Amino acid sequence: MSLRAPIGSEFVGVKPLPDGHGFDLSALSRILIDATGERGALTLEQFRGGQSNPTFRISVNGAPRFVLRKQPSGPLLPSAHAVDREFRIIAALAGTGVPTPEPIAFSDDASIVGAPFYIMRHVDGRSIWDPALPDLSPKARAATYDEMNRVLAELHAVDPEKIGLEGYGRIGNYFSRQIARWTKQYRASETETIDAMERLIAWLPENIPADDQTTIVHGDFRLDNLIFHKTEPRILAVLDWELSTLGHPLADLGYNVLAWRLPINARGLAGYDLAALGVPDEDAYVRAYCARAGRPPFAARDWRFCIAYNMFRVACIRQGIMRRVIDGTAASDHAATAGRRAREMAELGWKEAERA
Repeated sequence: MSLRAPIGSEFVGVKPLPDGHGFDLSALSRILIDATGERGALTLEQFRGGQSNPTFRISVNGAPRFVLRKQPSGPLLPSAHAVDREFRIIAALAGTGVPTPEPIAFSDDASIVGAPFYIMRHVDGRSIWDPALPDLSPKARAATYDEMNRVLAELHAVDPEKIGLEGYGRIGNYFSRQIARWTKQYRASETETIDAMERLIAWLPENIPADDQTTIVHGDFRLDNLIFHKTEPRILAVLDWELSTLGHPLADLGYNVLAWRLPINARGLAGYDLAALGVPDEDAYVRAYCARAGRPPFAARDWRFCIAYNMFRVACIRQGIMRRVIDGTAASDHAATAGRRAREMAELGWKEAERA
């Protein structure tokens, strides 16, 4: 029996295409025939979840077969919404231990769906938006979190050069470059002055850990960007590679564990009795990752930096969402709520910096 109605249930499922999406179904059909040989009447619906790149389910003769992701309409921040990079990395990771959807086709012809886009194979599984996993037993919850931990460590173990991703990002100085990049993005989308953001922008560059590693990083690795098997705690596909690059694995791990720091109403785990749920606490989860990655535990100061950095980064992302809300180009019905939380996330990040 479910503990309650799942948090995030409003993000589940699809909805009819909104007005203004003039998709060229004939052109899409030709792309699918050329790439897969599949023919039939196409029906498109938009997935409810997601704040960045609009995502659509393509059914062929009524059966879900493919997924299309496109850049949003309107002016974009520099280097944002890079669907070409998403397509490149899911294609490169095919055959590794990291599960990704099958890539089908990429097109930069904006006349077809209004922006560059790519198509991947539809993965039939479960999307999980509620970190408390209310429909699962404690044993199944533990196994689900362990599987997420395993796949993240598996991603960081992949040699980018061996799969053709040399040049996918720069080597070294990841945090320094990312702080500068996100600060620039934040300034480009700023709608109000947030004191905590100003403090983080000054503090973060002066407190970067000396440890410098480079792996493939997902950039948005969290529970709701994973497709699980319908009945097993097994990940079938990792989604939403828009922010992927070559970078420091600590950044990916720190972002992944933000759920332990966020309140329940923000789809977090803070406030739950984790032992009763069967969900590992943050320390246990991080130790499991370090054991899998074959690395020593993190220094406390470095870990606090990483949490503060990721909260800063999320605040930048949410500020970008608010900018799109104001500009009228937001992809999600829930964008305004997410955008308004930029200040809240920045203030949490600054509290973490003060502790460090």
